[in-house]
Amino acid sequence: MPQMAPLNWLTLMISFSMILIMFNTINFYSFSYQIQKSKTKIKTMKTNWKW
Repeated sequence: MPQMAPLNWLTLMISFSMILIMFNTINFYSFSYQIQKSKTKIKTMKTNWKW
């Protein structure tokens, strides 16, 4: 029946959007940064202002 077609489109849209949301959350929470320990010191330039 053609009257039921919008209901099918609605269920398809809801299912695809839920899959998209779940895929994005899984990718967001499964990503882990590589911790880099840098031993470089930051140089601080002490300026001596002579007024």
